[in-house]
Amino acid sequence: MTSTSTSASVVSGAAIKTAQATAAIASASASSNPVAPAWLDPGHNAWQMTAGTLVALQSIPGLVVLYAGWVKHKWSINSAFMAFYAFAAVLICWVIWGYQMSFGTQMLPLVGYPSIAVDLGFELEDSNLPTADLTQAFPQASMVYFQFVFAAITLILIAGSYLCRMNFVAWMIFVPLWLTFSYTIGAFSIWGGGFLFKYGVIDYSGGYVIHLSSGTAGFVGAWWIGPRLAADRVDAKPSNVTLMLVGAGILWTGWNGFNGGDPYAASPDAGVAVLNTNICTAMSLLTWVVMDIIFFKKPSVIGAVQGMITGLVAITPAAGVVAGWGAILLGLGSGTIPWISMNIFGRTKLMRKVDDTLDVFHTHFVGAIVGGVGTGLWATKKGCAAFGLTNPGGAVAGNGRQIGLQIVGALFIIGWNTVWTSLIMCFIKYVCRVPLRMTDEMCEIGDYAIHGEEPYTFEYYNRNYRRIAGFEHQGPSDAEKALREVRKSHEVQRDHKFGMGNGVDGVIIKGQDPEEMGTGRNSTSEEITPTKESKQE
Repeated sequence: MTSTSTSASVVSGAAIKTAQATAAIASASASSNPVAPAWLDPGHNAWQMTAGTLVALQSIPGLVVLYAGWVKHKWSINSAFMAFYAFAAVLICWVIWGYQMSFGTQMLPLVGYPSIAVDLGFELEDSNLPTADLTQAFPQASMVYFQFVFAAITLILIAGSYLCRMNFVAWMIFVPLWLTFSYTIGAFSIWGGGFLFKYGVIDYSGGYVIHLSSGTAGFVGAWWIGPRLAADRVDAKPSNVTLMLVGAGILWTGWNGFNGGDPYAASPDAGVAVLNTNICTAMSLLTWVVMDIIFFKKPSVIGAVQGMITGLVAITPAAGVVAGWGAILLGLGSGTIPWISMNIFGRTKLMRKVDDTLDVFHTHFVGAIVGGVGTGLWATKKGCAAFGLTNPGGAVAGNGRQIGLQIVGALFIIGWNTVWTSLIMCFIKYVCRVPLRMTDEMCEIGDYAIHGEEPYTFEYYNRNYRRIAGFEHQGPSDAEKALREVRKSHEVQRDHKFGMGNGVDGVIIKGQDPEEMGTGRNSTSEEITPTKESKQE
């Protein structure tokens, strides 16, 4: 009986050890499995990549088509391409040095060490922000891409202030410089573990890092570049309002990823951020439309788009830390304060001295201030905890100090971007010797003078545009060649009235043959008499 019991005991002990060894082997195998490492949460990773893709769609095609529809038809291609170029340029700069400067190991209280983020070993390891001491349950590659799309949209938002006259080569230089010396500083200081992060400034998803910085840089840069042509400022009717609404719709729905992705997890707070984003945006849009009806007696579609944008901007710093009623209050504020800023203060002589093409200052700078201060007012203790913050909420939760912290954060972003945007513009203009603004002749023509392409390729439109602008495209007919020779012989500049194909009637412009531009020859006002062949066109 005793021997039998002893034997059974030995067998049982061996079985337990065998089971433990098997479990240890399985665990080791799982932890070393490159396809499904132990730290990976597939759900979190899937949402993070989805959120990043939604934000990317806000830029391309969202802001691309929004800009193309918002500006005059002669600027559609240039405006869209400024956004398209910025998206590509930011990505390359981001993976070579930008990401590590924004989210890597601290070099200074303001910025991390510049380093590459394209090493495969780095891309496959679990994501972590070393200075902020945060880890995520998805790979570094997902984090690098997610943060890239935020950096890209910031530069594209800045472009909204520079459209319709900025020299494209100057824009090509500006993008990497501003990303390096402005964006990375704000991102590291507030998100990457820098001094504002440690102070406790709350910026849930980029109210300061993205919108306040783009509003500041847009306004300051617009002053350095100079204004559009006077005629373009007076007659700035959009080329396609319907296309604007398409871009606006993509922008709004894409914001679900913009704010919903910032908990870095498919968490309950991500759901709160998405819901609050839509509540605030809807409230802001409706408030703006009501303001338009009260003061202008008409509900403006363009005004509704502006109200939508200010709502999206205002909720961004607060998305997951305020309750639903806080989102409504923020929407009410973002539908009134930026409206007053744009339609009253924006029409003063002082503000008119700076040509901010799409009013980025009012929608993003003022909207971000509303959202940042509103976060200090209405952040809740539960919301902060759900987001992983130790802040005890805002003033509504008894922490009035948070308002002061939010103001300090805003002042730093404004000051830094004012200085560095100016320095970058001066570097491009005086060191690189690249003009910041196009010539007046190029501004008169628009897309064709810059890119050799037109926004609309309908045959009648092309013929009509050649007629009113006074220049020809590749492959002119014999009649067109003869007419060009007449122009060259007379050395004239003609006055024309817009007709079909331009979207605006009764506006006088001057056209000039591109071959004559830059020759320094003055033109007369002599009228050209079309030849018989040209009349047949």
